[in-house]
Amino acid sequence: MCTSSIWLQHHLEAKVVDKNGSLVPFGTPGELIVKGYSTMMEYWGDPETTSKTLDEGWLKTGDKFILHKDGYGCTVGRIKDMVIRGGENINPREIENFLESHPDIQEAHVFGVYDELYGEELCACIKASDGVTLSADQVRSSAKGKISYFKIPKYIFPVNEFPKTSSGKIQKFKLREEMERKK
Repeated sequence: MCTSSIWLQHHLEAKVVDKNGSLVPFGTPGELIVKGYSTMMEYWGDPETTSKTLDEGWLKTGDKFILHKDGYGCTVGRIKDMVIRGGENINPREIENFLESHPDIQEAHVFGVYDELYGEELCACIKASDGVTLSADQVRSSAKGKISYFKIPKYIFPVNEFPKTSSGKIQKFKLREEMERKK
């Protein structure tokens, strides 16, 4: 599911690549990288971060993107938000969309937390609709048979509100830190 769509600015090049920097076929998710006079030149005084972000003038956006044959494309998540559970790549946005389709869940945010066996496990923080109380078991039961078993979050925590930046963006790193302590 697209979380946003983009149009390309004039005098800007873009491509979608895999983790090795090779182009991916149309319709396949990869990282959106861009190049042009309007992209940044460097992180001031931070050559290490610059070298991780820029490669021969190509700016690694960190956006997981799908480009279609018609030239349009959409952002489907963030590369760094990808959860790798026992070798399976899981897009948290897919799980969030699924959870938010539940009539009693107003908002959901999913991320990976450390797991000794699988490397990462899915953790979901859910805000129930007004006047509704949902248990983790109720949420898991409603997911069984509707999504793959390994995509059902192991940890599900109800919350009343989510930590946000001044611009309203969810601070998943704060959620992750708090839930790592709770699990």
